[in-house]
Amino acid sequence: MNTLQVIGILGIFAVLVVLMMSRKIPTILALPIMAVGISFVAGIPFIAKDAETFTIAKDVLEGGAMRMSTAIAGLIFGGWFGKMLTKVGVTRTIIRKAAELAGDKPLPIALAFLAVCSVIFAASNGLGMVILVGTIILPIMISAGISPAVSGIVLLLANGIGVTFSVGTLGVYIDVLGLPLETVTAYSWLCGIPLIIASVVMVVIFIKFNGKISKAWAMPAVEPNITMEKGVRTVALISPIIPVVLVFAFKMQLVPAILIGVVCTLILSTPKNPVQVVSSAFVEGIQDTAGAAALMIGIGMTLKAVMAPQVSEILQPLINAIIPSSPLMFILVFGLLSPLAIYRGPLNVWGLGSGIVALLAAAGMNPIAAMVALRLDSNVQAVCDPTNSHNVWVADFTKTDVNEYLKKTIIWIAVSTFIGLIAASFMVF
Repeated sequence: MNTLQVIGILGIFAVLVVLMMSRKIPTILALPIMAVGISFVAGIPFIAKDAETFTIAKDVLEGGAMRMSTAIAGLIFGGWFGKMLTKVGVTRTIIRKAAELAGDKPLPIALAFLAVCSVIFAASNGLGMVILVGTIILPIMISAGISPAVSGIVLLLANGIGVTFSVGTLGVYIDVLGLPLETVTAYSWLCGIPLIIASVVMVVIFIKFNGKISKAWAMPAVEPNITMEKGVRTVALISPIIPVVLVFAFKMQLVPAILIGVVCTLILSTPKNPVQVVSSAFVEGIQDTAGAAALMIGIGMTLKAVMAPQVSEILQPLINAIIPSSPLMFILVFGLLSPLAIYRGPLNVWGLGSGIVALLAAAGMNPIAAMVALRLDSNVQAVCDPTNSHNVWVADFTKTDVNEYLKKTIIWIAVSTFIGLIAASFMVF
């Protein structure tokens, strides 16, 4: 019976992965379906008279919906903070000053935008912020003579770096693996430095060798808001890093760190109608993060299903067989399989990856090693994945095939992932 159940569970995984990759079904729907399907195959009852019995209704659906509450709260508050930065003019002013300092030379302006946008995305990320930043910096870079494709790569790399240090997304790893915030933040640099180095090298090589275009073919000059708006006072430009510093340096929890960031932004920028700014930013922040929050609810249901005693017992032999038993196997397994983070694959933190890594940790793998591996593989997903909404938007804006971004970046990011895994193997094994 166990063999048939293993085949059934793996079959559900495989079918839904194919449906997500082919875009026949969105991930938001696929994950709850997967959670319920796996539960039925494992013999978990939908409801039971005994309140202590693990059921689909009570534990998978109801409990799963609440499973990622820390991550959802961090995401919503992070979206609120991002909207605050936009409404008071901090985001646009930072970009304008970076453009002024870099001048009109392609390489300095690309590296300047890589740096400042990484900081912006660490404060707040998501499709809304990518669109806001992208509509400003992409025309500037293209007007400076950088090709549309390379301009888009700069934006995607900045987003990938920013997400690595984003206080709004750290909650995912806290909820999935049950690790304390201090542990999650302590290993962020290990996950981020290889990506930062790879990003700088990529930008330099792409622009030096094949990333320039004739300015005669460049897009029109920068949008009027950027050159004409007065902006905010210089001291307010530190606002985006306030929550990041509080979380990483002072070990403060996510929500209070973001709330302090909101208050400091108001004090430093002194906008007109501050009450209206705060309230409208909160509502719009929720709107911008609603899709990701819904996805996290699905992830929570999947986690509750795969970690149910019945499912864990069925999958235990299979999970034991694939747990890396040495530093070399840790590097090879998560390095060679890192492309499985794209197309909503089994190592995608916003899909099946959370459940699989949680199972590995539950079966005896060092949870810190599991976290580092998932975060490094997530770099591949954040930058390269053609199914990301921000990749699709960037491709559309720059009139570039979205798969072209995958081809140009996948090897570079995979190599940075290997480097991170090699470094991690000395620290977590």
